[in-house]
Amino acid sequence: MPIVNRIAEFAPEMTEWRRDLHAHPELGFQESRTSDIVAAKLQEWGIEVHRGLGGTGVVGVLKAGSGDRRIGLRADMDALPILERGVGDRPYRSQNDGVMHACGHDGHTTMLLGAAKYLAENKNFDGTIHFIFQPAEEGLGGAIKMVEDGLFQQFPCEKVYGMHNMPGLPVGEFAIRPGALLAAGDIFEVRIQGRGAHAAMPEQGVDPVIVGSSVVIALQTLASRTIAAQDSLVVSVTEFHAGDAFNVIPDAVTLRGTCRTLDRDIHASLPERFQRVVDGVCATHGASAEIDYRKTFPVTFNADAPTDDAIAAARKVAGAERVNTGIDALMGSEDFATMMEAVPGAYILVGNGDSAAVHHPDYDFNDEALAHGASYWSTLIETELARA
Repeated sequence: MPIVNRIAEFAPEMTEWRRDLHAHPELGFQESRTSDIVAAKLQEWGIEVHRGLGGTGVVGVLKAGSGDRRIGLRADMDALPILERGVGDRPYRSQNDGVMHACGHDGHTTMLLGAAKYLAENKNFDGTIHFIFQPAEEGLGGAIKMVEDGLFQQFPCEKVYGMHNMPGLPVGEFAIRPGALLAAGDIFEVRIQGRGAHAAMPEQGVDPVIVGSSVVIALQTLASRTIAAQDSLVVSVTEFHAGDAFNVIPDAVTLRGTCRTLDRDIHASLPERFQRVVDGVCATHGASAEIDYRKTFPVTFNADAPTDDAIAAARKVAGAERVNTGIDALMGSEDFATMMEAVPGAYILVGNGDSAAVHHPDYDFNDEALAHGASYWSTLIETELARA
Protein backbone atom coordinates (compact mmCIF):
# COMPACT_ATOMS: atom_id res chain seq x y z
CA MET A 1 0.00 0.00 0.00
CA PRO A 2 2.05 3.00 -1.23
CA ILE A 3 1.09 6.67 -1.05
CA VAL A 4 -2.67 6.96 -0.73
CA ASN A 5 -4.08 7.83 -4.17
CA ARG A 6 -6.46 10.48 -2.87
CA ILE A 7 -3.63 12.17 -0.96
CA ALA A 8 -1.48 12.14 -4.09
CA GLU A 9 -4.33 13.93 -5.88
CA PHE A 10 -4.36 16.87 -3.52
CA ALA A 11 -0.58 16.93 -2.87
CA PRO A 12 -0.23 20.18 -4.92
CA GLU A 13 -2.80 21.75 -2.59
CA MET A 14 -0.74 20.60 0.40
CA THR A 15 2.31 22.24 -1.14
CA GLU A 16 0.40 25.53 -1.30
CA TRP A 17 -0.53 25.22 2.39
CA ARG A 18 3.04 24.45 3.39
CA ARG A 19 4.52 27.33 1.45
CA ASP A 20 1.98 29.77 2.84
CA LEU A 21 2.90 28.68 6.37
CA HIS A 22 6.58 28.95 5.48
CA ALA A 23 6.12 32.53 4.27
CA HIS A 24 4.42 33.53 7.54
CA PRO A 25 6.42 31.89 10.35
CA GLU A 26 5.51 32.57 13.97
CA LEU A 27 7.52 31.98 17.13
CA GLY A 28 6.39 29.79 20.02
CA PHE A 29 3.11 30.77 21.72
CA GLN A 30 2.64 33.42 18.99
CA GLU A 31 1.19 31.10 16.32
CA SER A 32 -2.07 33.03 15.96
CA ARG A 33 -2.23 33.06 12.17
CA THR A 34 -1.07 29.46 11.92
CA SER A 35 -3.62 28.19 14.43
CA ASP A 36 -6.37 30.22 12.72
CA ILE A 37 -5.54 28.48 9.43
CA VAL A 38 -5.42 25.05 11.06
CA ALA A 39 -8.75 25.58 12.82
CA ALA A 40 -10.43 26.92 9.68
CA LYS A 41 -9.36 23.97 7.57
CA LEU A 42 -10.42 21.42 10.16
CA GLN A 43 -13.82 23.08 10.44
CA GLU A 44 -14.14 23.18 6.66
CA TRP A 45 -13.73 19.39 6.60
CA GLY A 46 -16.33 18.85 9.33
CA ILE A 47 -13.87 18.14 12.12
CA GLU A 48 -14.77 19.32 15.62
CA VAL A 49 -12.32 22.03 16.69
CA HIS A 50 -11.10 22.99 20.17
CA ARG A 51 -8.74 25.88 20.81
CA GLY A 52 -6.80 27.38 23.70
CA LEU A 53 -4.81 24.49 25.16
CA GLY A 54 -1.25 25.67 25.46
CA GLY A 55 -2.39 29.14 24.41
CA THR A 56 -2.38 28.79 20.64
CA GLY A 57 -2.85 25.02 20.48
CA VAL A 58 -5.57 23.42 18.36
CA VAL A 59 -7.16 19.99 18.78
CA GLY A 60 -9.39 18.50 16.10
CA VAL A 61 -11.70 15.60 16.95
CA LEU A 62 -12.96 13.20 14.29
CA LYS A 63 -15.16 10.21 15.10
CA ALA A 64 -16.33 7.28 13.00
CA GLY A 65 -18.16 4.11 13.85
CA SER A 66 -18.39 3.46 17.58
CA GLY A 67 -15.77 6.10 18.38
CA ASP A 68 -14.68 4.02 21.36
CA ARG A 69 -10.95 3.73 20.69
CA ARG A 70 -8.98 6.99 20.75
CA ILE A 71 -5.68 7.77 19.04
CA GLY A 72 -3.72 11.04 19.18
CA LEU A 73 -1.66 12.39 16.26
CA ARG A 74 0.53 15.41 16.98
CA ALA A 75 2.27 18.07 14.86
CA ASP A 76 4.17 21.18 15.95
CA MET A 77 3.52 24.66 14.52
CA ASP A 78 6.20 27.12 15.68
CA ALA A 79 9.20 28.61 13.87
CA LEU A 80 12.67 29.69 15.01
CA PRO A 81 14.35 33.09 15.54
CA ILE A 82 16.71 32.60 12.58
CA LEU A 83 17.29 34.89 9.59
CA GLU A 84 16.39 32.86 6.52
CA ARG A 85 19.04 32.51 3.82
CA GLY A 86 18.63 29.37 1.70
CA VAL A 87 15.16 29.96 0.25
CA GLY A 88 16.50 33.14 -1.37
CA ASP A 89 14.23 34.54 -4.04
CA ARG A 90 11.61 31.81 -3.88
CA PRO A 91 8.13 33.35 -3.63
CA TYR A 92 7.41 31.65 -0.31
CA ARG A 93 10.47 32.99 1.55
CA SER A 94 9.83 34.24 5.07
CA GLN A 95 8.08 37.59 5.25
CA ASN A 96 8.97 37.96 8.94
CA ASP A 97 12.58 39.10 9.14
CA GLY A 98 14.60 37.09 11.63
CA VAL A 99 11.97 34.32 11.89
CA MET A 100 11.90 31.20 9.73
CA HIS A 101 10.64 27.65 9.61
CA ALA A 102 14.12 26.19 10.04
CA CYS A 103 12.94 22.88 11.50
CA GLY A 104 10.14 21.88 9.15
CA HIS A 105 7.18 22.49 11.42
CA ASP A 106 5.41 24.03 8.44
CA GLY A 107 5.72 20.60 6.80
CA HIS A 108 4.67 18.74 9.93
CA THR A 109 1.53 20.85 10.28
CA THR A 110 0.74 20.38 6.59
CA MET A 111 1.19 16.58 6.66
CA LEU A 112 -1.21 16.26 9.58
CA LEU A 113 -3.69 18.56 7.87
CA GLY A 114 -3.44 16.38 4.76
CA ALA A 115 -4.23 13.29 6.80
CA ALA A 116 -7.13 15.10 8.48
CA LYS A 117 -8.61 16.05 5.11
CA TYR A 118 -8.33 12.50 3.78
CA LEU A 119 -9.65 10.81 6.92
CA ALA A 120 -12.57 13.23 7.18
CA GLU A 121 -13.52 12.49 3.58
CA ASN A 122 -13.34 8.71 3.89
CA LYS A 123 -13.92 7.88 7.56
CA ASN A 124 -12.58 4.41 6.85
CA PHE A 125 -11.92 3.70 10.52
CA ASP A 126 -13.74 2.88 13.75
CA GLY A 127 -12.77 5.15 16.62
CA THR A 128 -11.82 8.71 17.50
CA ILE A 129 -8.83 10.66 16.21
CA HIS A 130 -7.44 13.60 18.14
CA PHE A 131 -5.44 15.81 15.78
CA ILE A 132 -3.11 17.71 18.13
CA PHE A 133 -1.49 20.87 16.73
CA GLN A 134 1.02 21.98 19.33
CA PRO A 135 2.59 25.41 19.80
CA ALA A 136 6.07 26.27 21.06
CA GLU A 137 8.05 23.08 20.54
CA GLU A 138 11.35 24.91 20.15
CA GLY A 139 12.52 24.93 23.76
CA LEU A 140 9.52 26.71 25.23
CA GLY A 141 7.62 23.65 26.44
CA GLY A 142 4.43 23.83 24.41
CA ALA A 143 3.77 20.13 24.95
CA ILE A 144 4.19 20.56 28.70
CA LYS A 145 1.74 23.46 28.63
CA MET A 146 -0.86 21.47 26.69
CA VAL A 147 -0.57 18.54 29.08
CA GLU A 148 -0.82 20.86 32.09
CA ASP A 149 -3.90 22.46 30.53
CA GLY A 150 -5.61 19.05 30.56
CA LEU A 151 -4.96 17.73 27.05
CA PHE A 152 -5.40 14.07 27.91
CA GLN A 153 -8.17 14.70 30.41
CA GLN A 154 -10.25 16.48 27.78
CA PHE A 155 -9.08 14.29 24.89
CA PRO A 156 -8.16 10.85 26.27
CA CYS A 157 -5.87 8.77 24.07
CA GLU A 158 -4.80 5.16 24.37
CA LYS A 159 -1.75 5.93 22.20
CA VAL A 160 -0.18 9.09 20.83
CA TYR A 161 2.09 9.47 17.80
CA GLY A 162 4.51 12.10 16.53
CA MET A 163 6.67 12.57 13.43
CA HIS A 164 9.66 14.71 12.42
CA ASN A 165 11.43 15.20 9.13
CA MET A 166 15.06 14.04 8.84
CA PRO A 167 17.50 15.70 6.43
CA GLY A 168 19.80 13.12 4.84
CA LEU A 169 17.16 10.38 4.89
CA PRO A 170 15.80 9.94 1.34
CA VAL A 171 12.27 11.11 0.64
CA GLY A 172 9.88 8.17 0.93
CA GLU A 173 11.87 6.48 3.67
CA PHE A 174 11.20 6.30 7.41
CA ALA A 175 13.38 5.64 10.45
CA ILE A 176 12.43 4.56 13.96
CA ARG A 177 13.66 2.47 16.87
CA PRO A 178 12.02 1.07 20.01
CA GLY A 179 13.10 2.58 23.31
CA ALA A 180 15.11 5.79 23.50
CA LEU A 181 15.14 7.65 20.18
CA LEU A 182 15.99 11.20 21.32
CA ALA A 183 17.74 12.49 24.41
CA ALA A 184 16.40 14.22 27.45
CA GLY A 185 17.28 17.90 27.21
CA ASP A 186 17.94 19.96 30.35
CA ILE A 187 19.12 23.55 30.59
CA PHE A 188 21.05 25.26 33.34
CA GLU A 189 22.20 28.67 34.52
CA VAL A 190 24.92 29.02 37.16
CA ARG A 191 25.76 32.38 38.74
CA ILE A 192 29.10 32.17 40.52
CA GLN A 193 29.67 34.83 43.16
CA GLY A 194 33.26 35.79 43.86
CA ARG A 195 34.77 39.06 45.04
CA GLY A 196 35.92 41.68 42.61
CA ALA A 197 39.35 43.27 42.64
CA HIS A 198 41.83 45.22 40.54
CA ALA A 199 43.21 42.98 37.83
CA ALA A 200 46.76 43.85 39.03
CA MET A 201 45.97 42.65 42.57
CA PRO A 202 43.99 39.40 42.20
CA GLU A 203 45.01 38.26 45.68
CA GLN A 204 42.60 40.81 47.12
CA GLY A 205 39.59 39.16 45.56
CA VAL A 206 38.06 35.81 44.66
CA ASP A 207 38.27 35.60 40.88
CA PRO A 208 34.97 34.18 39.56
CA VAL A 209 36.47 33.84 36.07
CA ILE A 210 38.95 31.29 37.40
CA VAL A 211 36.20 29.56 39.38
CA GLY A 212 33.89 29.52 36.39
CA SER A 213 36.60 28.10 34.16
CA SER A 214 37.22 25.35 36.70
CA VAL A 215 33.49 24.61 36.82
CA VAL A 216 33.35 24.26 33.02
CA ILE A 217 36.14 21.69 33.11
CA ALA A 218 34.82 19.87 36.18
CA LEU A 219 31.36 19.47 34.67
CA GLN A 220 32.88 17.29 31.96
CA THR A 221 33.67 14.70 34.63
CA LEU A 222 29.92 14.07 34.89
CA ALA A 223 30.20 12.28 31.56
CA SER A 224 33.78 11.00 31.75
CA ARG A 225 34.00 9.84 35.36
CA THR A 226 30.55 9.37 36.92
CA ILE A 227 28.70 7.20 34.37
CA ALA A 228 29.66 4.07 32.47
CA ALA A 229 31.50 4.62 29.21
CA GLN A 230 28.79 2.84 27.20
CA ASP A 231 26.10 5.21 28.51
CA SER A 232 25.40 8.58 26.95
CA LEU A 233 25.70 12.01 28.53
CA VAL A 234 26.62 15.33 26.94
CA VAL A 235 27.27 18.41 29.09
CA SER A 236 27.82 21.60 27.09
CA VAL A 237 28.46 25.04 28.56
CA THR A 238 27.40 27.35 25.75
CA GLU A 239 27.55 30.77 27.44
CA PHE A 240 30.16 32.35 29.74
CA HIS A 241 29.46 35.95 30.75
CA ALA A 242 32.03 37.82 32.84
CA GLY A 243 33.05 41.41 33.42
CA ASP A 244 33.10 44.49 31.23
CA ALA A 245 36.55 46.00 31.74
CA PHE A 246 40.05 44.79 30.83
CA ASN A 247 41.56 45.76 34.20
CA VAL A 248 38.84 44.72 36.63
CA ILE A 249 38.20 41.26 38.07
CA PRO A 250 34.40 41.05 38.23
CA ASP A 251 32.31 40.09 41.23
CA ALA A 252 30.40 37.35 39.44
CA VAL A 253 30.13 35.29 36.26
CA THR A 254 27.20 33.50 34.67
CA LEU A 255 27.37 30.15 32.87
CA ARG A 256 24.58 28.65 30.78
CA GLY A 257 24.26 25.42 28.87
CA THR A 258 22.56 22.09 28.40
CA CYS A 259 22.78 18.45 29.48
CA ARG A 260 21.60 15.59 27.24
CA THR A 261 21.21 11.89 27.99
CA LEU A 262 19.38 8.88 26.58
CA ASP A 263 19.19 7.12 29.95
CA ARG A 264 16.15 7.87 32.10
CA ASP A 265 17.91 6.87 35.33
CA ILE A 266 20.87 9.14 34.59
CA HIS A 267 18.44 11.91 33.75
CA ALA A 268 16.73 11.53 37.10
CA SER A 269 20.04 11.86 38.96
CA LEU A 270 21.54 14.74 36.98
CA PRO A 271 20.35 17.72 39.07
CA GLU A 272 21.93 16.32 42.22
CA ARG A 273 25.16 15.36 40.43
CA PHE A 274 25.37 18.76 38.78
CA GLN A 275 24.85 20.61 42.07
CA ARG A 276 27.53 18.55 43.80
CA VAL A 277 30.19 19.35 41.20
CA VAL A 278 29.45 23.08 41.06
CA ASP A 279 29.24 23.51 44.84
CA GLY A 280 32.42 21.52 45.35
CA VAL A 281 34.48 23.61 42.92
CA CYS A 282 33.13 26.87 44.32
CA ALA A 283 33.87 25.82 47.90
CA THR A 284 37.45 24.99 46.94
CA HIS A 285 37.99 28.56 45.73
CA GLY A 286 35.98 30.35 48.41
CA ALA A 287 33.17 31.31 46.04
CA SER A 288 29.48 30.44 46.02
CA ALA A 289 26.94 29.58 43.33
CA GLU A 290 23.27 30.01 42.58
CA ILE A 291 22.10 27.18 40.32
CA ASP A 292 18.98 27.12 38.18
CA TYR A 293 18.79 23.60 36.72
CA ARG A 294 15.67 22.85 34.68
CA LYS A 295 14.64 19.41 33.51
CA THR A 296 12.93 20.60 30.36
CA PHE A 297 12.34 17.55 28.16
CA PRO A 298 12.45 13.86 29.13
CA VAL A 299 13.86 11.09 26.97
CA THR A 300 11.80 10.53 23.81
CA PHE A 301 11.02 6.89 24.52
CA ASN A 302 9.15 4.76 21.99
CA ALA A 303 6.91 2.22 23.72
CA ASP A 304 6.90 -1.28 22.26
CA ALA A 305 3.30 -1.67 21.03
CA PRO A 306 2.94 1.80 19.46
CA THR A 307 6.35 1.39 17.83
CA ASP A 308 5.27 -1.89 16.27
CA ASP A 309 2.14 -0.18 14.94
CA ALA A 310 4.17 2.73 13.55
CA ILE A 311 6.58 0.35 11.81
CA ALA A 312 3.70 -1.62 10.29
CA ALA A 313 2.08 1.56 8.92
CA ALA A 314 5.36 2.91 7.55
CA ARG A 315 6.08 -0.40 5.81
CA LYS A 316 2.66 -0.32 4.15
CA VAL A 317 3.42 3.14 2.76
CA ALA A 318 7.11 2.80 1.91
CA GLY A 319 7.86 -0.94 1.74
CA ALA A 320 9.79 -2.86 4.37
CA GLU A 321 13.16 -2.14 2.77
CA ARG A 322 12.60 1.62 3.13
CA VAL A 323 11.85 1.60 6.86
CA ASN A 324 14.96 1.64 9.04
CA THR A 325 14.02 0.12 12.40
CA GLY A 326 17.55 0.17 13.81
CA ILE A 327 18.50 3.84 13.54
CA ASP A 328 20.98 5.02 16.17
CA ALA A 329 19.51 7.14 18.93
CA LEU A 330 20.08 10.88 18.50
CA MET A 331 21.15 13.44 21.12
CA GLY A 332 18.64 16.06 20.02
CA SER A 333 15.58 16.61 22.21
CA GLU A 334 11.86 16.78 21.54
CA ASP A 335 9.18 18.03 23.88
CA PHE A 336 6.67 15.54 22.44
CA ALA A 337 8.39 13.24 24.94
CA THR A 338 6.27 14.93 27.61
CA MET A 339 3.11 13.69 25.91
CA MET A 340 4.60 10.19 25.63
CA GLU A 341 5.28 10.19 29.37
CA ALA A 342 1.55 10.70 29.89
CA VAL A 343 0.38 8.30 27.16
CA PRO A 344 2.34 5.46 25.48
CA GLY A 345 3.44 6.49 22.04
CA ALA A 346 5.91 6.36 19.18
CA TYR A 347 7.89 8.98 17.31
CA ILE A 348 9.02 8.35 13.74
CA LEU A 349 11.36 10.17 11.34
CA VAL A 350 10.36 10.82 7.71
CA GLY A 351 12.91 11.46 4.97
CA ASN A 352 13.52 15.05 3.90
CA GLY A 353 16.10 14.19 1.25
CA ASP A 354 19.29 16.11 0.58
CA SER A 355 18.48 19.29 2.51
CA ALA A 356 20.42 21.48 4.90
CA ALA A 357 20.31 20.45 8.54
CA VAL A 358 17.45 21.60 10.71
CA HIS A 359 18.02 24.88 12.59
CA HIS A 360 20.22 26.09 9.74
CA PRO A 361 19.45 29.28 7.77
CA ASP A 362 19.64 27.30 4.50
CA TYR A 363 17.09 24.68 5.58
CA ASP A 364 13.82 24.17 3.72
CA PHE A 365 11.24 21.42 4.10
CA ASN A 366 11.03 19.15 1.04
CA ASP A 367 7.51 19.33 -0.41
CA GLU A 368 7.98 15.90 -2.00
CA ALA A 369 7.75 14.44 1.51
CA LEU A 370 4.27 15.81 2.21
CA ALA A 371 2.29 12.99 0.57
CA HIS A 372 4.48 10.36 2.25
CA GLY A 373 3.90 11.81 5.70
CA ALA A 374 0.17 12.31 5.23
CA SER A 375 -0.15 8.76 3.87
CA TYR A 376 1.70 7.40 6.90
CA TRP A 377 -0.68 9.15 9.29
CA SER A 378 -3.73 7.97 7.35
CA THR A 379 -2.48 4.39 7.03
CA LEU A 380 -1.65 4.29 10.74
CA ILE A 381 -5.23 5.25 11.61
CA GLU A 382 -6.88 2.96 9.07
CA THR A 383 -4.73 0.08 10.34
CA GLU A 384 -5.00 0.67 14.08
CA LEU A 385 -8.66 1.65 14.02
CA ALA A 386 -9.66 -0.78 11.26
CA ARG A 387 -13.34 -1.47 10.89
CA ALA A 388 -14.39 -4.91 12.12
